[in-house]
Amino acid sequence: MKKKTIAMIAAGVIIVGIISGYSWLNKSMGNNVEIESVLPAQTQGTEAADSPAATNASTESVGGATVTAEQLNGDWTIGDTSKVYWSVTTSQETVNFVDNSVKGSWTVNLDDITSMTGEGTVDMSALDSGNGQRDEHVKGDDFLAVAANPTSTFVVKSFSELPAEWTEGTAVPVEMQGTLTVKGIAKDVTFATQAMYSGGQLLLSGTTTVTFADFGMTSPHSIVLDAENNLLVSLELVLTK
Repeated sequence: MKKKTIAMIAAGVIIVGIISGYSWLNKSMGNNVEIESVLPAQTQGTEAADSPAATNASTESVGGATVTAEQLNGDWTIGDTSKVYWSVTTSQETVNFVDNSVKGSWTVNLDDITSMTGEGTVDMSALDSGNGQRDEHVKGDDFLAVAANPTSTFVVKSFSELPAEWTEGTAVPVEMQGTLTVKGIAKDVTFATQAMYSGGQLLLSGTTTVTFADFGMTSPHSIVLDAENNLLVSLELVLTK
């Protein structure tokens, strides 16, 4: 009787251990970061705010005054509330990493779009998925090698055509072609973006897709986890004059 009781207790401990281990494993691999768009929800259509389809969707005017060229033209600085997201799709779900250490500047000139410029720098040590152990692994030499390559940059080479007149609170589609540099490796990319002037700020929400291989990395694979080779990069920028 005593042996049977001990066996039942041992079985219970094992079951609890398995459940606890599974919960820990699920948490360690799960997504803890939601992508927050800088654009108002009503401009994002019915698609999920963090999907490429939502970013590229046509938007409807939410009403507002006409924005003058004087308000838009000039030098803009990326504000402290700006964020860059990196999204990896695994066999379980999409895991988002957020980086809120973003600096840079934009120069807008609606009269001469060829003179427009834009650039941003991201401090990769601030990358955060809400799981410290996972973050340290991603920042290590197997992937981003942040110690040797502390920053990533994006420099715009050209902008698609922009309308001469804007309406405050209405998103304008624009493509930004440029160079994304990660781990010291440069890759030409195109960000499909929505731009909006609102409350004296210029808001930019855009995405592009790259691969692990583009930057000399291999997508992670294990017994319990497979990751797609694609990486979604999302810009959520708030610019001020």
